[in-house]
Amino acid sequence: MTQLRTLHQAPTLLVPEKVLLPEGPKCGHAVLVDNGRIVAVGPVDSVAADARRVPSAVDNTSQEPVNTMIRESTALDDVIRIDLPGRLLMPGFIDAHHHLTQTFGKSLVFGEPSEIFQRVWVPMEANMGAGAIDVATRLAAWESLRGGFTTVADAGTRSSVDVSAIADVTAELGLRCVLGVICNDRGGGAQTAELGEVVAAAEYHLRRWDAEGLVHPSLAVSIPEVASDEALVAITGLAREAGVPFQTHLNEHLAAVERSLVATGQRPLERLARLGALGPELLAAHATLLTPREIRLLMDSGGAVAYNPVASSWKGNAVAPALLMHELGVRVGLGTDGTRSDAFRLLDAAETAQRLTVGTNVGDSSSGGGWTWLEQGLRGGADAVGLAGMVGEITPGAHADLLVVDLDVPEFVPSWDVPWELVRIANRDQIEAVIVDGRLRLERGWPVDWDGRALIEEARNLSDHVVASSPITRVDPAASEHRAAWMSERSR
Repeated sequence: MTQLRTLHQAPTLLVPEKVLLPEGPKCGHAVLVDNGRIVAVGPVDSVAADARRVPSAVDNTSQEPVNTMIRESTALDDVIRIDLPGRLLMPGFIDAHHHLTQTFGKSLVFGEPSEIFQRVWVPMEANMGAGAIDVATRLAAWESLRGGFTTVADAGTRSSVDVSAIADVTAELGLRCVLGVICNDRGGGAQTAELGEVVAAAEYHLRRWDAEGLVHPSLAVSIPEVASDEALVAITGLAREAGVPFQTHLNEHLAAVERSLVATGQRPLERLARLGALGPELLAAHATLLTPREIRLLMDSGGAVAYNPVASSWKGNAVAPALLMHELGVRVGLGTDGTRSDAFRLLDAAETAQRLTVGTNVGDSSSGGGWTWLEQGLRGGADAVGLAGMVGEITPGAHADLLVVDLDVPEFVPSWDVPWELVRIANRDQIEAVIVDGRLRLERGWPVDWDGRALIEEARNLSDHVVASSPITRVDPAASEHRAAWMSERSR
């Protein structure tokens, strides 16, 4: 894949064995990339002919997308052709819910009961300075890229470090980031910030990022109960006006639903609806505990859900009714919740969770037909995070955020149904190249322009210090301790 290292330097015609389009994989197709964008997609001969007709200067009167999008210096000799036999060229995946600064926690939370943010994440992040946040974010961003994610929605850090630290790292490493800033004004039942301060910080966050860059602003409230009615109305209104997502953890755990009922007489999602704070700007993480009425409210409002099946399996109280919501027209993307940044395993988990909780009960052996989960990991995720048409699909005008996937492996021989195979069989090791904004970022999982080994060593040392010095509370013992206790009981 070394030939892809010059992708950002000149218009390039990519000719793989197959191109994954929204309607499915296509053979004999090519993709023309220039200036970080997808310029043309179609049969090889047609796209190659378009590339040859590109003028040396942009014709602003032309309606042809190739003519209007290619850089001004392009001429026939500038277009480079790269053949990718035995490879699938597909869009990069979208992680609709992540916590980039929490990567040092990782397996500390395995086996833990719900609401681990109170016992692990908040104490750990509060103890992390700028250096630790930088390294943790770098590690998480690299993991995401390795796993096939080219875009992540970060729900906001609880660290006191400015979110620009996250933006700087993700932009440097080439991970597109929908970056949330937390706008809470309450905590522990008391006011923690003035509404005016929260609104001012939100407005500043919305205007500080370049719309053409890799950082896309978003507003967030950790959970609805840590925001006053006034703050929820103000922040969701700002997000709606700006056309950016409003991220919040919604109806995730039974404890949170019951706290909301006790405090307000309403469930969290119902409270948002009462306040008029439920709209198309909503990006609801988890949404696992939904009543039929709440599903209808989501449908009517146009809000989106980040379905986090691995989080449900590892620490949740329930599985979101993702297939039902999809069939009813609710916008759904897939999120990791920072559990493991492996897009193909996320697709598998998304389908498996629905099949085990719904499909097997009603004899639905298809449970989404495979394509549903691929769609939610790509175009559905792009729509959920506010980047519809810009990422998650190979189409003219979209960002060139792409994966080169090796199909010449035993798992894909024979190959009868590529979308299903990507959901159930594909694995991260098949990703040979990760391209973001038209630039090669990883080759076989490793960075092409910075030292990954040095980061690993730094992360090992720093994470040991952060975890040891943080007031973390664990309920479940480590695996070896768990086994020792079990063996002790058996020997009595």
